[in-house]
Amino acid sequence: MSIEFVKSIIAADMQAVDHIIRERLHSEVILVRQVAEYIVSSGGKRLRPALTLLSAGALGYRGRHHQELAAVVEFIHTATLLHDDVVDESSLRRGRDTANALFGNAASVLVGDFLYSRAFQMMVDVNDMRIMQVVADATNVIAEGEVLQLMNIGDAELDENAYLKVIRYKTAKLFEAAARLGALLTASDQATETALASYGMHLGTAFQIVDDVLDYSGDAGEIGKSLGDDLAEGKCTLPLIHAMQLGTAEQAEVVRQAIVHAQRENFQAVLAAVQASGALAATMAVARTEAQLATDAIAALPDNPHSQALRALAVFAVERHS
Repeated sequence: MSIEFVKSIIAADMQAVDHIIRERLHSEVILVRQVAEYIVSSGGKRLRPALTLLSAGALGYRGRHHQELAAVVEFIHTATLLHDDVVDESSLRRGRDTANALFGNAASVLVGDFLYSRAFQMMVDVNDMRIMQVVADATNVIAEGEVLQLMNIGDAELDENAYLKVIRYKTAKLFEAAARLGALLTASDQATETALASYGMHLGTAFQIVDDVLDYSGDAGEIGKSLGDDLAEGKCTLPLIHAMQLGTAEQAEVVRQAIVHAQRENFQAVLAAVQASGALAATMAVARTEAQLATDAIAALPDNPHSQALRALAVFAVERHS
């Protein structure tokens, strides 16, 4: 089963989500519309809203709230992208200029705030306190993850556990919440809710680990950002942690100095160290373990096209090239 299979299962739902997004992006302030529409239409994978649609479908949900909540999830994700790109001083995302490069940092931050607040307006319309709690908690944890990552910039002593904590906060938490929403919409039992939350958390972790691998193995044209961005920001990601652990003393020192001094100009030397040390294979092994844990978590779900698509997403997370 391919990513095309996944998309086919939720095609009608996703079309409805796109309509809701367009409708709820409306603002009388023209710059809000311009920036928000630019980033939302920039061709993302929409994995997070897909999780809400798929988890609800896997549990037999009938209604429209899953579409509205999928749009909420996408708005929150988009807001984090706008803020991330300002913090990271990024100029390229998904092969296009970032919103901050095009419209400026101030506009990006403020439109990110607009998207957060619009998402919470939409949640109120659903009128479910438990759903609001889950999404609000996730949004708060994501913010903590961003601050954790900021604190870790330039830290070459970061270990695997500390790295995983950051990505489980910063990235996996929204995957977790998105998947959990399907169980909440269907008033499923605690075991089912926990299973979907665990699936989302492990899937999001695998997805981010592969993103970090692609920074050292991908093609800039395919992944839509400049290779070496993480290194230029002084981020100590798992491929670098493994390179320092598995490589020679010389290779480890090259990587260490590049992290401490945030040296993009040493990217080729770091890339050679990462590839020669076996760090990429070691990192992908961790990603595959996370993907398998995601699949295992939903073993008890009803067998239907939606649950099959959830399992297919776990495969896609570690086999993709962009």
